[in-house]
Amino acid sequence: MGTATKLSRSLATHDPSAGAHALRVTALALQLAEAVAAAPDAVEAIRVGGPLHDVGKLTVRVEVLAKPGPLDAAELAEVRTHPVAGANIIAGVRGLRTAVPCVLHHHERWDGGGYPNHLAGHEIPLAARILAVADAYDAMTMTRPYRVALSHDDAVREVERCAGSQFDPDLAAAFLSLS
Repeated sequence: MGTATKLSRSLATHDPSAGAHALRVTALALQLAEAVAAAPDAVEAIRVGGPLHDVGKLTVRVEVLAKPGPLDAAELAEVRTHPVAGANIIAGVRGLRTAVPCVLHHHERWDGGGYPNHLAGHEIPLAARILAVADAYDAMTMTRPYRVALSHDDAVREVERCAGSQFDPDLAAAFLSLS
């Protein structure tokens, strides 16, 4: 069993919804990458990084991940450590290094208001921008301990609303054309 598979299984044990989420996000991100004719290196980063984009959540306490209500400031800060933790986990594994930008930057925002590095626009690697749209859509359409899932139509409207702020507007438009 390879390192990526072991990490994915560990995360699925730690956060039971993570495994199926990672597979759906990866599939959506690869469809979007194809739709925008992303370069092969971006596609490879998504192929490797999509399944592992939330691996840093292994360092987040289960009670925070499964909390049924809103997170307090300290809990939110703990969750927001997962991109850096995930990048650190995979950076030392030769076959996973191409995924570091996806794992590290999938919560950056087009307008610079994301985390961990507050990158904006094209400073955010393309693969991470693609993964961000797919990740957000899938997260919105999943029931979480703290909220019920949005319908497909409501999630699509949210992607449209956040184009140019949270999401690269060109990638959001391409995603919407797939929906």
